[in-house]
Amino acid sequence: MLVGEAPGYHEDRQGLPFVGRAGDLLEKLLERIGYTRDDVFIANVLKCRPPENRDPQPEEIELCRPFLRQQIEIIQPAIVCTMGNFATRLLTGKSDGISSVHGRPLPFPDSDDIRIFPVFHPAAALYTWSNLALLEKDFDVMAGLISAPDKHQPEVEASATKPEPQVEATNGEAEPEQLGLF
Repeated sequence: MLVGEAPGYHEDRQGLPFVGRAGDLLEKLLERIGYTRDDVFIANVLKCRPPENRDPQPEEIELCRPFLRQQIEIIQPAIVCTMGNFATRLLTGKSDGISSVHGRPLPFPDSDDIRIFPVFHPAAALYTWSNLALLEKDFDVMAGLISAPDKHQPEVEASATKPEPQVEATNGEAEPEQLGLF
């Protein structure tokens, strides 16, 4: 699952997240790691475009928080890729800026099953090209996290970890491992 800030002009007109230039870049970043937008669920912190495309206001974020939380509960992602400051701060509950936390898995508050993976918002690379290399590197790290989740598990207290249930197949063969996407 990927979470951005708020719909922009094109998203507002089409009713879909990330369909403008930032969406085109996001699709290229996903292709880089072997995914398409059909393989992931894309959402935004705000569900409608702020007037004059301004930054979301705290009260707007709070009003939309339950909707995003419901989407996360329904989707049940293993990884929530937060794109930019607003999504990262909302979902981590911390005020750390994206520059200091991007590219590292973080625990999801109140869940041992979900990890947050912060990256710069794709629009940041459209305005500052040096951010493109950071985004590509972070997406490469995320691909590794998806393919080998245990190697990149954020540190949690031993009492907070749950053992994986052992499931036996009815035909005597081992069940194939279920991989999580986002």
